[in-house]
Order: sequence, then C-alpha cells, then structure tokens
Amino acid sequence: MPTLLRMVSMAIAVALLCNAAIAEASTSLEEALQTVQQIGPKGQGHQAAIPALQIVSQQKAEDLPNILAGMKGDNVLADNWIRGAVDAIAEKTLQSGASLPLTELEAFLNDTSNTPRSRRLAFEWIIQADPEARDRIVPGLIDDPSLELRREAVSDRLQQAETAHAEDKKDAAIAMYRSSLDAARDVDQIETATEKLRELGESVNLPEHFGFVTDWYLIAPFDNTDQSGFDKAYPPESSIELDENYEGKEGTVSWQQHSTDDEYGLVNLNDALGKHKGAVAYAVAFFESKSARPIDLRLGCINANKIWLNGQELTANHVYHAGRGIDQYVGTGQLKKGTNVILLKICQNEQTESWAQDWEFQLRVCDGLGTAVLATNRPSE
Repeated sequence: MPTLLRMVSMAIAVALLCNAAIAEASTSLEEALQTVQQIGPKGQGHQAAIPALQIVSQQKAEDLPNILAGMKGDNVLADNWIRGAVDAIAEKTLQSGASLPLTELEAFLNDTSNTPRSRRLAFEWIIQADPEARDRIVPGLIDDPSLELRREAVSDRLQQAETAHAEDKKDAAIAMYRSSLDAARDVDQIETATEKLRELGESVNLPEHFGFVTDWYLIAPFDNTDQSGFDKAYPPESSIELDENYEGKEGTVSWQQHSTDDEYGLVNLNDALGKHKGAVAYAVAFFESKSARPIDLRLGCINANKIWLNGQELTANHVYHAGRGIDQYVGTGQLKKGTNVILLKICQNEQTESWAQDWEFQLRVCDGLGTAVLATNRPSE
C-alpha cells in the first residue's frame, strides 16, 4: 500500500498533469529536471517548474532511473516534486498491467553515488512491483551509506538473531546480534542489539560504539546572570592553559580533570563542579587523530551551548531546558593529524523549576553516517 507521503506526492503529480499548461515538446527531460531543481521557498521558480514537471510526469517507465537521478539531495522541495512524478509514472504503469524496468532500477539502487532518498524510492518501487525481491536485496544493504536502507537490513538481521536465540542456537545468535550492532546507527537498534548480547553474557562497550568523549577538563562557574554570558568570551575561548587560574563568578576558578563512566558519555556538571545557577562552564578534550579527516561533533545538551574545534566555532545554540537527546546538535568540522582541541561552552540559566536544574552534556565524534571516530589517545576500557 502506498505510504501517506507517496499518496500526497501522487496527488500533486496528478493535479499537475490535469491542470498545467502543455509545455513545449522541444524541452528535454534533462532540461525539465534542471528547471524543477531551481524551485525554492515562497514560490521561487514554481511558475517555470509546473510545465517542466508535466514533461517529467509524461515520461515512460523506462525513463524512471533518469528521473530518479534528477533527485540531487540538496533541494528537498525539488526532490519531493520529482518524487511525485516518479510515483505517478510507476503507479500508472503498474495499474495498466505493464512492468517497471526492475533491472535498471536495481542497478540504480546499487549505485551508492546516487542520493539516499532517490535510492530509497527506487527500492520502494522495486519491492512494490516484485515483493520477493526484498529477501534478495536487503541483506546486501547491511553496510549501506543510506541510513534508511541500512536500517532495513539491520532490522532483518536482528529478527534472524532473535529466531536463532529462540531455537537455542547461542553462538549463531551472538554472531548475528554482534554484526547487527556493528552495522546499526539508529539508537533503538543499537540498544536492542546491546540488550540481547548482554542477556547472552556478552560485553558491549557503548561509549566506544557511539564515539562518546569520556575524558574532559572542566572549569566553572563564569557569570551568566540574565543569560549575559552566552556571547561573552571568557578566557578559555582565547586560549587553553590548564595550569592557569581565572576570576570566575564567585572567585578564582581552575581546570579540573573529569572522567565519566556513563554509558552514553553524560557529564553531569552539577556533580562534577557543584550546583550553580546563572553560570557558564567550559569543557575541553584533546583528541589525537592519526589523520586529517572531516568529522561531526554531535552534542546532546539541555543547556545553551557552543562547540569549537581547534578554535573554529562549529555551532551555537542559545536554548535552555528544551530537552536533551543523542545528536541533538551537530557541528561539522575537520580534524587535523595530531592533537585536536574540542572546546564546549555549557550555559546554565537561573530558572528555579525542578525540571530546569539539569546542567549536563554528552558529546561524540563520528562521521556523517554516525560511525564512531575514535582518538588514538582514548583510554582503554
């Protein structure tokens, strides 16, 4: 059955087919897709895109791979329009009793240089046209760069492990749960695999799997009365001198070493530094990398925060007590070979409600897919 998103997309495409003016026949499919990709917010480019989308929607089923390739990934609005055309063509083809070009669609799916959303859409139509293809395709997606497609394969592997466990095939179950954990990037699947492995007597190092930083130097409190400290540059923002003392909100402050044993890398600043309100804390970690590479610094934090990597600000979020979750804030940066300095600024406000007392953070280092990137100086656990 079509998903709600697909039904909406099909409705858009059908409406366009019925109501749009006939576009010039000389316009090619490639030109039409380029025109659709020019649309933007507040109606930008929509007038030209409507007849262009009509041209796209009039193509034959064998053109579906070329249309899918028009989903570039950097314009979600345009990709949704193109998705509507793909859905309309595929649905019309199947309703007429004709076949989709499954071999070509599968080749498109297998080409990981295509965008994740376009590959996912190709997968959906392959499975709709040939449900038996799923059991053949999905196992090969266990390490796929598309998180949605990878999730399908991990879900199947977890089910296979559960079956083996129920049949008392312990070694097979452990192997499948372990491979599920290695491949999983979604928190719920990671937690499921971890729980099952531990039930079977296996150990799991969650901080390492996620790439949480667990060793920090902390300093606080600096003044954040009336939230005035968020944009004020206190000394740690200029240089990190671990043996220096500074004038803080309530007197002299100095750096303190802190390690967390929380499985999700949570650093509770109230426990580590004492409870303070209207306060700024800094946390610094020294991350040794064997090579230069792009990375994500992903922060979970219920307080206002900033992240720097080697002195470059990656993200700033002046939000207090709006919840905390893994990967809540993402800063994208570049590790250099050797020592890298990760600096966090965590600001607590002066709210007195019980739910506004937390002062804490968790941070992990990973690639864009969520695969942990571990420092060479990470303590052995």
